[in-house]
Amino acid sequence: MKRIFADLHLQPNLSDIEQTKRMIAKASELGYRLIAIPAPPSPSTAEKYVQQLRRLCKEKNIDYASRLDLKPKTPKELLQLLRRFRRKYEIIAVICDSKAVARQAAKDHRVDLLNFTSTDPHRRFFDKAEAELASNGQASLEIDIKPLLILKGQARIRLFSALRKETTIAEDFHVPLTVSSGATNELLMRKPLEMASLTILFDLDKPLALDAVSKNPLAIVKKNREKLSPSFIAPGIRLIRMGKDCQ
Repeated sequence: MKRIFADLHLQPNLSDIEQTKRMIAKASELGYRLIAIPAPPSPSTAEKYVQQLRRLCKEKNIDYASRLDLKPKTPKELLQLLRRFRRKYEIIAVICDSKAVARQAAKDHRVDLLNFTSTDPHRRFFDKAEAELASNGQASLEIDIKPLLILKGQARIRLFSALRKETTIAEDFHVPLTVSSGATNELLMRKPLEMASLTILFDLDKPLALDAVSKNPLAIVKKNREKLSPSFIAPGIRLIRMGKDCQ
């Protein structure tokens, strides 16, 4: 079966429409069939950009999934944001900048992606306790390729070492991995197989690497689109049609 590839974390400057168009076009040329671009945090402008992105992707025959990156400072703030936005987006990612937020995000079933942006190993909080919580939830560990391309010297070596540990822990606890580009311009974008190949540098097996750019991100979007559907009642239960007796 032919794989369908996805990049769930393209980050163009949304105020630069031409750059956004170029990155969407390049994603299509590189072989992606599904992409996600985070909406701006401001609710007043988010809907406008989501509709614009959906239209631009449709023009390039590429599927667009709406995404919101939450950057809470406390677990309480995270819970408030999830209550407010979970039903409005197909993907909810949490940028885990503190251990407390990371722990709360890992155990909350409303979170799709755990993203650790820091390149400092001491500021990356995906350990065994985090993985155990995530294994009972539904979150996937998202790894952005961008830092691997731009870092040099010891900083790059330290990040590879941290990713080696994190992916091993994720495998041990059956936490799915999602590999995204994190690209902020076209030069940082790579073909799906190139993205998968880069994970060899932190010892990820080929089948897991391929799933991380295809099966796993696609599963997240499929699951949430079903939940956001008007016919969704509960997991495994869908409304087929409503008869007169149901009114």
